[in-house]
Amino acid sequence: MTNKAELYDVIRKPIITEKATMASENGAVVFEVAIDSNKPQIKKAVEELFGVKVKAVNTVVTKGKTKRFRGQPGKRKDVKKAYVTLEDGNAIDVSTGL
Repeated sequence: MTNKAELYDVIRKPIITEKATMASENGAVVFEVAIDSNKPQIKKAVEELFGVKVKAVNTVVTKGKTKRFRGQPGKRKDVKKAYVTLEDGNAIDVSTGL
């Protein structure tokens, strides 16, 4: 069994948006994950933290936008999202938090 702190370093927080809610109707949950994490690490973290079986993990990196902050140019951070599809009969209630 892995240290829980390491698992929380991989899974940052659940994402609750309209698109994520539509994905949850199809047995998928969306998480913000560490930018350097890979699919096997994400799968292991979700299975150990929530006690579910993961069918598939798909990831997408959203590049940070260039913005101006108080007149100074800046850039928002890049965000990596993981779409985790669960095996039939498994569910995660993201409204309770991590």
